[in-house]
Amino acid sequence: MANPWETTRSEGMIVTTTAVVDGKPVKQYFGIVTGEVIVGANLFRDLFASITDIVGGRSGKYEEVLGRARDQALGEMKMKAIEMGGNAVIGVDLDYEVIGQNGSMLMVSASGTAVLL
Repeated sequence: MANPWETTRSEGMIVTTTAVVDGKPVKQYFGIVTGEVIVGANLFRDLFASITDIVGGRSGKYEEVLGRARDQALGEMKMKAIEMGGNAVIGVDLDYEVIGQNGSMLMVSASGTAVLL
């Protein structure tokens, strides 16, 4: 399934946690780009996740939601880099935070530096 934040312009874009890309010098720095996604908890998903936690194993539904949120945050960050004129994002950091009353929401944020290689 295609990520709604992706476009053909961002396909193949280098996104890395490192400060440099081997063999590709940075020609221009554009600045910090971010992407944030907040997802709410679902009552039924929470119930089944609790059962999984009790009997052991992994919670596939939570992993699915988390993966989708991460992809969306990275996609949003990449689109902002393209808007600035970049063709790569370096120094990427991913953060996960539980927010809201009773920890009812999960925020995934991605940040990095938009550059032209």
